[in-house]
Amino acid sequence: IVWKRFVNRPRPVLFCTAYTQNNTDQVPSGPSFVVVVAIDFGTTSSGYAYAFTKEPECIHTMRRWEGGDPGVSNQKTPTTILLTPDRKFHSFGYAARDFYHDLDPSESKQWLYLEKFKMKLHTTANLSIDTDLHAANGKRVKALDIFAYALAFFKEQALKELSDQTGSEFDNNDVRWVITVPAIWKMPAKQFMREAAYKSGLVSRENPEQLIIALEPEAASIYCRKLRLHQMIDLGSRTTQNGFSPTDNVGSTMTQAKEHVRRNRQSRTFLVENVVGELWSELEEGDRYVVVDCGGGTVDLTVHQIRLPEGHLKELYKASGGPYGSIGIDYEFEKLLCKIFGQDFIDQFKIKRPAAWVDLMIAFESRKRAAAPDRTNPLNINLPFSFIDYYKKFRGHSVEHALRKSNVDFVKWSSQGMLRMNPDAMNALFKPTIDHIIQHLTELFEKPEVSDIKFLFLVGGFAESPLLQQAVQNMLQGRSRIIIPHDVGLTILKGAVLFGLDPGVIKVRRSPLTYGVGVLNRFVEGKHPPEKLLVKDGTRWCTDVFDTFIAADQSVALGELVKRSYTPAKPSQQVIVIHVYCSESESVGFISEPGVRKCGTLRLDVSGTESTAPRREIQTLMQFGDTEIRAMAVDVATARTVKASIDFLSH
Repeated sequence: IVWKRFVNRPRPVLFCTAYTQNNTDQVPSGPSFVVVVAIDFGTTSSGYAYAFTKEPECIHTMRRWEGGDPGVSNQKTPTTILLTPDRKFHSFGYAARDFYHDLDPSESKQWLYLEKFKMKLHTTANLSIDTDLHAANGKRVKALDIFAYALAFFKEQALKELSDQTGSEFDNNDVRWVITVPAIWKMPAKQFMREAAYKSGLVSRENPEQLIIALEPEAASIYCRKLRLHQMIDLGSRTTQNGFSPTDNVGSTMTQAKEHVRRNRQSRTFLVENVVGELWSELEEGDRYVVVDCGGGTVDLTVHQIRLPEGHLKELYKASGGPYGSIGIDYEFEKLLCKIFGQDFIDQFKIKRPAAWVDLMIAFESRKRAAAPDRTNPLNINLPFSFIDYYKKFRGHSVEHALRKSNVDFVKWSSQGMLRMNPDAMNALFKPTIDHIIQHLTELFEKPEVSDIKFLFLVGGFAESPLLQQAVQNMLQGRSRIIIPHDVGLTILKGAVLFGLDPGVIKVRRSPLTYGVGVLNRFVEGKHPPEKLLVKDGTRWCTDVFDTFIAADQSVALGELVKRSYTPAKPSQQVIVIHVYCSESESVGFISEPGVRKCGTLRLDVSGTESTAPRREIQTLMQFGDTEIRAMAVDVATARTVKASIDFLSH
């Protein structure tokens, strides 16, 4: 019945390969969804893609966006949002940026423009529902509102496209939504994304399984399994399998790959293999590979092992990485400008001329993409007229004078109103970020679990950088083959759709942290420290004992449950609240140890389950093998379900 109104839906331009096996395993369990829509909510750019569950081998990427920059693929749109002076949503992406740019400077100060705001979820130590963001004009806005506005925008765009394609209004209840997040994000940030999805109307609290949180490198890994040889570049072998000559350097290979993708982009439908791709056929049971997801904000590393014959994946080492995305290069550029023109001027300019500052960073972005190891000619960056003009008013001398006095090597003034950067100066801006990534990769490859790696998949927008590619090649010295998928910036998006179609594909994960609760144990002389002794009704107890649910880096299978029983302190108790603690250490004895912190609250609503039993036992089941931690509970005496939730955002 669910499918009835889609029988006459127009076929996509590009016809899909015939399915050679029964594909019932691709249809998600639980409520039957007609389509899976994945949203890649990136630090610098965002987009969506979808697939109908009846045609899981066809992945459709979003329509082209209005606008776009020279030299930048506009398959995704910038993660920029604009609110009106009275804080109402105005626009997102290129539309937001272009409108903001065209505002009169006196007017633009009143509008709230935000970009690169996703990183706030990673960098905020005590993230909560009330966390604020700063707009370009310095005004504060609630982060939850901004994320909810962005998700509501993608919901509207995707449903409109689905309605146009099916010929009738598409029902949101027929959509399984997938939102991608970095694997290194802690639970509060993942929960924050879910809260934003509830607020945006993407899904409702009553139907939480309609939304799946996908981990970005996992999504990339799932897609990379499907790659055919013509859909990737093998940096190590430099074979002509991609239609490129083995003598090509890193940069030109990527340029040709982009051109190859552009030529094939008339259709936005991608075909994936219903079995494993050609690359995958080289992998044997137990083979290991690393996915390095290099995005705008973070770099995420995940280590997977293949399990045949189904091609399921097992995580071998807990996700690692850090805030080493490509925006680090933007910060280095800003530091360079501060060195030349003074921190006081740059701070003032950003507040007084926010739209011009955005313009300057857009100009830098396109030149940043032209950086390559073998480049010899300088890179010119346009300085907006208002920068030159405001600097003269602020300092009383010209920009050219500032450059001469600054003693910054390799950056000169061009009479056309540009900063002329020697390639070495541009490469120096990349160095701190790339050094972080290489250091992290080096440390990862020294772990015993990360030996004998067959492939290293380099994905994410930053993976297009020839400087990064060369650095990874130099570090690996041929130990693993480096594979870069074509259209590398869409790898996560396409993989997230596949994950939404089959969330059970990753069978074993590693816990990033040790989780547990504080309990009382019988006091044992010689084992427990005397300061932990508590005597209650004549019984000697040891306080603050850490009861471990799961240890850091412990393997946990999908669906595996941790069981604990709790008893209300008194029969009339309506709610049991238990503090959850976490630590990066694998072995924890007490909740008072250094590095152990309270990170969440387990809440059991036992109202309505009262019974005559003298002692009520609430059995709690917690699931750690998924992308989010879940809790369920049951009253043992009555077998009634107890409402259970784990909250990581309340402090």
